[in-house]
Amino acid sequence: MDGPDMKKIWHTCLVLLSLLLAQPVGFSFGAESNNAYPILVYHRFGPVVADSMTVKTSVFASHLEYLRTNGYTIIPLRRLTDYLAGDAPPPPARSVVITADDGHKSVFTDMFPLISRYHIPVTLFIYPSAISKANYAMTWQQLQKMQDSGLVDIQSHTFWHPNFKKEKMHLNASEYEKFVHMQMSKSKDVLERRLNIHVNMLAWPFGIYDDDLINNARQAGYIAGFTIERRSAKRSDNLMALPRYLMTDQVQGRVFKKLFSSP
Repeated sequence: MDGPDMKKIWHTCLVLLSLLLAQPVGFSFGAESNNAYPILVYHRFGPVVADSMTVKTSVFASHLEYLRTNGYTIIPLRRLTDYLAGDAPPPPARSVVITADDGHKSVFTDMFPLISRYHIPVTLFIYPSAISKANYAMTWQQLQKMQDSGLVDIQSHTFWHPNFKKEKMHLNASEYEKFVHMQMSKSKDVLERRLNIHVNMLAWPFGIYDDDLINNARQAGYIAGFTIERRSAKRSDNLMALPRYLMTDQVQGRVFKKLFSSP
């Protein structure tokens, strides 16, 4: 082939090549950007249901077994937040994140042996005022052992888990501002000093947040925040208000499976 037809083909190839070269360099997420990733949040474990936040240890074990046998990948929370922030490629398909809030001693006695057996990563959101003080809480030595395992990342749940709505009603504007700053910064400082870690993620106590709280959290050095809104996390979400599924003992069997068919 020669003449005008060959010139047309070469011209088309050059146009296509120029369009490809004009594309920005970086991660190409494509359809992956619409993926949704479930983040699960637990609180307490035990042989029986002691309260609304307790998940039976056997039920938690069944959750892990379901995820393992059905092709899900449990990834570190930070792996997901890096992707949501645009700093990393998408996690594997069918990825799930596991977190636990507060620092109840059953996280060490019941949860830790199971995550060690399954060798899966977990992020703990801790309010340090209770650690080694409250009889329901873990000790600093237990937290350190979990941190040293390489499976556990420890982050902040403010200093003593306040209800910011109630505090705002009882304090004047200046007092409330100081209170919020203390809750954000003291938790971060204590956890970093006691455990020699880097803390820059925050779980909102009771799932309460607003624009002012988010601004305060950013000023204190947090880059991601987590709620208890029941849906999966997407790249379109506010990084300071990422949703999580609150896990109770009723979330088992078909109810648990349904989480992974939800958008």
